Amino acid sequence: MILSDLSSPAEAGFAKAGNRLAPSESKFGAGFFGIMRLGCRGNWPCIDHRRALAAPAMPAHTIVFDLDGTLIDTAPDLIDTLNVVFAREGLPQVAYLTARNLIGGGARAMIAHGIETEGRVVEPAKLEQMFADFIAHYSAHIADRSQPFPGLIDALDVLAGRGCQFAVCTNKLERLSVLLLEELKIAGRFEAICGQDTFGIQKPDPEVLRRTIAAAGGSPQRAIMIGDSATDIRTARAAGIPVIAVDFGYSERPVSEFGPDRIISHFAQLPASVAAIFSAQ
Repeated sequence: MILSDLSSPAEAGFAKAGNRLAPSESKFGAGFFGIMRLGCRGNWPCIDHRRALAAPAMPAHTIVFDLDGTLIDTAPDLIDTLNVVFAREGLPQVAYLTARNLIGGGARAMIAHGIETEGRVVEPAKLEQMFADFIAHYSAHIADRSQPFPGLIDALDVLAGRGCQFAVCTNKLERLSVLLLEELKIAGRFEAICGQDTFGIQKPDPEVLRRTIAAAGGSPQRAIMIGDSATDIRTARAAGIPVIAVDFGYSERPVSEFGPDRIISHFAQLPASVAAIFSAQ
């Protein structure tokens, strides 16, 4: 059923929630809701079926993903940008593996910590200037080498087929998050893409996760967070939402130390992990 073919918000909400309107495929060309609009005819009882069917639809299951290190391997472009900015400042290049573990804190922290690895301290004004340079360069090279982690697209297909919807909750700027996912041609898969500036709050504040779920039209009682860091896990815990950690992201320490509900090592494992959590709720 195509949502645009539905004639009322209640019917559209019913379909959007992932519920199957099987009778619309029946021999009655107008569909099940069409029959209800006909009123009392023949042996049909005079019951307000339409009101019963128009009861508030159950929200779809919402799966909220962190972005860097969870959905997308953005390390190559982020580290390239960091080293371009450092080269302009006459600073030594940061080794790839060292820089990879700095990504989770955001660009400002990545720059500051990168300088600290050289035993230096950056002044706030200088940090802001380097941050602006970083954003300008990164915006123009955001998807030069970044790619979805293996198995992501197949996992999204499977979960969407089971009625799940998706959202992104990241500490990346919203416009950069949208730009990245658009460049990779997967932005349309997400009902909401929320960054650190979307609501003026960021992880680990649990409110940013709650608002992301609401922006996607979901319910916290039917949501799961997927992330790669202590910040993601703590955010989900504070929001009272189950969390699945990926162990292929950018955490400096093993994610098992932070107590997620489940851990996956490949996105092929995600559908089964999601099913196990939702079935236990």
